[in-house]
Amino acid sequence: MPGPASQPKVRVVTFRIDDQDLSAREDETLIEVCREHRIPIPSLCYLEGLSAWGGCRLCMVEIVGQPRLAAACSTRVIEGMEVRTDTERLRRYRRTLVELLFAERAHVCSVCVSNGHCELQTLAQRCGVDHMRMPRRTVSYPVDSSHEMFRLDHDRCILCTRCVRVCDEIEGAHTWDVMGRGSDCRVITDMAQPWVESETCTSCGKCVQVCPTGALVKQGTSVGEMVKDQHFLPILARRRHPR
Repeated sequence: MPGPASQPKVRVVTFRIDDQDLSAREDETLIEVCREHRIPIPSLCYLEGLSAWGGCRLCMVEIVGQPRLAAACSTRVIEGMEVRTDTERLRRYRRTLVELLFAERAHVCSVCVSNGHCELQTLAQRCGVDHMRMPRRTVSYPVDSSHEMFRLDHDRCILCTRCVRVCDEIEGAHTWDVMGRGSDCRVITDMAQPWVESETCTSCGKCVQVCPTGALVKQGTSVGEMVKDQHFLPILARRRHPR
């Protein structure tokens, strides 16, 4: 009988990031290489162990010779490419994106249970966002406190879809989805039912732990008390995608 088909070899390519000569497998993305080599690059929707979404656009980088910015989470390394991750253009771009996130929903850090433990808040501090240059939307969204263990506050959601992906790809429950279009998008459980009425939710809490803001939190937490625990993601990612 013929033996198993040989696996195609993955080529190693060389390139430059911020004037550093680096090498990596050609199936790796720029953000993976940057994290491996401790090159700071911001992101909110990307999380190790989950598929790339490319929605927050905060990980955009400059590639020499290309006029348009590229998302580091979905751009694979190429032989000879030269990348810039921290330029004045990128700093202005990222600050504007963070300001837009704050303007779109009611992110009031002083009364948030994730105050001091929020990835959006931390990113705003790093980008120098200390005031708003644009008007806030006045639309207010509901809070779903129907679940006995967790709470969903749409006013603090940034639509990163981490909850959707972890529920689908890791837990396998497929409870979460996205409803609506544009700035009126919302994450929903099942067919937009109250969380407590979900027939698919396993109450595992993974969606809460991967949420970068105070949108998904534990019930009973007070201001500044909600700390996320994401240690399980790299472990599960290695089990699902062994190398």
